[in-house]
Amino acid sequence: MFPLNTVVFPGVSVPLTVFEDRYRALVHRLLRIEDPAGRLFGSVAIREGYEVGERGGQSVHRIGCLLQLTDVEQHADGTFDIVAVGRSRLRLEAMSAAGPFLSGTIDVLDEEDDDDVDPELVLTSRDVFERYRDALSDVHGEPVLEGSLPQDPTYLSWSLAATCLLTLPDRQSLLEAENASIRLGMLIAMLRDEMRAISAIPSLPATELARTGWSPN
Repeated sequence: MFPLNTVVFPGVSVPLTVFEDRYRALVHRLLRIEDPAGRLFGSVAIREGYEVGERGGQSVHRIGCLLQLTDVEQHADGTFDIVAVGRSRLRLEAMSAAGPFLSGTIDVLDEEDDDDVDPELVLTSRDVFERYRDALSDVHGEPVLEGSLPQDPTYLSWSLAATCLLTLPDRQSLLEAENASIRLGMLIAMLRDEMRAISAIPSLPATELARTGWSPN
């Protein structure tokens, strides 16, 4: 297990700098797995106000993400720069710090079938995001959150959840949503709230950006 003070989503790549001993040990363990597809580890978000290990499983959220290690660069000082990609959601049943790195008992959560996502919901979420992106760009004085959006509703919902400058509790609630329709509806409401806040307090996006900063260790 690799707890973080951010929320990781399926389908999204995450760069991490690894310098703490127990997470170095985890990377070494993963690299001993010959099949790259088997280099899997779990991530859960650290609850605000806690340190991992202080209260065991109480210090982290139960719903997290199963990740696959995809790229590794080891440095002379023993630290690593790695990239991992989210594969699926997980539920953490128990966590132990008894070994050289944190380990956990998990259940992998399949995405609930959602083949009938309302096309209007998809169009609305894309439109709201583009207006949100324009509002942030106006405040920053330059384009931000650039890039094309995916067409698939599930991947769209994960991409927007990962991209938008939301608080950790909001991001965690999106991860816990059962399907893309619920997630897109939540994102529409969250982004509309963010745009109202941007209009009222122009400096808010910079504050939100600072609040979403995180350390992987």
